[in-house]
Amino acid sequence: MSTAAEASLPLHAWNAAALIGAYQCRALSPVEVIRAVLEHIENWEPHIHASYLLRPELALRQARLSEDRWRRNEPRGALDGVPVTIKDNITTAGDPTPLGTRATSLQAAVHDAPPAARLREAGAVLVCKTTMPDFGMLSSGLSSFHALARNPWDLTKTPGGSSAGAGAAAAAGYGPLHIGTDIGGSLRLPAGWCGIFSLKPSLGRVPIDPPYTGRAAGPMTRTVADSALMMQTLSWPDGRDSMSLPFQAIDWNNWELPLQHIKGVRIGLLLEAGCGLAVNPEITSAVLRAAKLLESAGALVEVMQPFLTRTMLDGMDRAWRMRSHLDIAALTPGKRDLVLPYIRQWADSAAGMSGPETFVATAQFHATRLATVKACSAYDYVISPTSPVAAFDAELPSPTDDPLRPLEHIAFTVPFNMSEQPAASINCGYTKTGLPIGLQIAGRRFDDLGVLQLSHAFEVLRDPQRTWPEPPA
Repeated sequence: MSTAAEASLPLHAWNAAALIGAYQCRALSPVEVIRAVLEHIENWEPHIHASYLLRPELALRQARLSEDRWRRNEPRGALDGVPVTIKDNITTAGDPTPLGTRATSLQAAVHDAPPAARLREAGAVLVCKTTMPDFGMLSSGLSSFHALARNPWDLTKTPGGSSAGAGAAAAAGYGPLHIGTDIGGSLRLPAGWCGIFSLKPSLGRVPIDPPYTGRAAGPMTRTVADSALMMQTLSWPDGRDSMSLPFQAIDWNNWELPLQHIKGVRIGLLLEAGCGLAVNPEITSAVLRAAKLLESAGALVEVMQPFLTRTMLDGMDRAWRMRSHLDIAALTPGKRDLVLPYIRQWADSAAGMSGPETFVATAQFHATRLATVKACSAYDYVISPTSPVAAFDAELPSPTDDPLRPLEHIAFTVPFNMSEQPAASINCGYTKTGLPIGLQIAGRRFDDLGVLQLSHAFEVLRDPQRTWPEPPA
């Protein structure tokens, strides 16, 4: 959207490119924008609890420095003066990193993690950090440290997780740019439930510290264009990530795929995950509608057979339980007692697992990778529901509310963490009660740009979107 098109919108709702254009021609100052964003956050925050370390004076200080750079025509980088939020678990120098739980020690981080470092180097203004559940191990905003995060579309519902605050902040309009993390769906699930766009990049495309199998950092924005702009900055390699990909000269500005280029593109349509919760009929209908829109533009859409098995999903669950059990067991007794009870019960259920049982469970990460790559090999892209269900009650830790069945809703998202493929979530409709429905678009490994391009094509094809929610009066 151009600056002219955005002129009628309040400043907090402008996209990043429009802000940069306005700074360049001196039509706007970063200070004006940050003040507007802070005022909007003040109206929303008591209702959705998306922010952590919200420090208005620090944000305004950054904005004044940016304003001075623009005045001298010496912007620091591609995002100079643009508001951004960063998830709690991405360390920022000088700030504590609670990881969503009261069980951590609130020591100041020495360094910015790679995503935070890249954003600062590009001149982005850090408005606040965003909230998350304990250790990032829930798909909700329930936390023993942060206030309960809520969904701007319906305050009785969760924004999802673990990038809970980031998803809520993007939907509520805490500026245009937000960054979260994802190890089984933690970018895409809140994106789907909050009606925004998010890209889980190919593993290593956006360096992160600490790295971990399947873990990725990625943008969370209202538009594909803003995520593409963030990827220009976030995708530079960093030696602190042992899985960081080597530099690749990707033309991130080439995200606007002309619709005629969809003709002949092979798309797999995955309507059933193979295990986990059954897909809500409203979600199935919305995804089928999306498939028909892509077909109308010339794509070749073919229904896929499910490939994830109960053995795979349960194995990954049990392996994560053991990892979390060991992490929690290493805490002092007093600290252990502070962990969210649901997380404690889930993790401690692994206490009796033997070495062979743990090995078999861990092997399911690779089994999932093999099955996902094989199933997707016949297609350029795969589309599916992001989640089988819409946003659930905010107070619940998971849709099942059962620590022994905690991952029944991630069967569409987790395979692409294990296969290292890029996967996005984009809004494709609404339930009868007005909750957003996410469409997942996955691509071949390393084809992050292609996923952005197809996502933008769908952004053009999809039905008109509803107005973003406003703070309660």
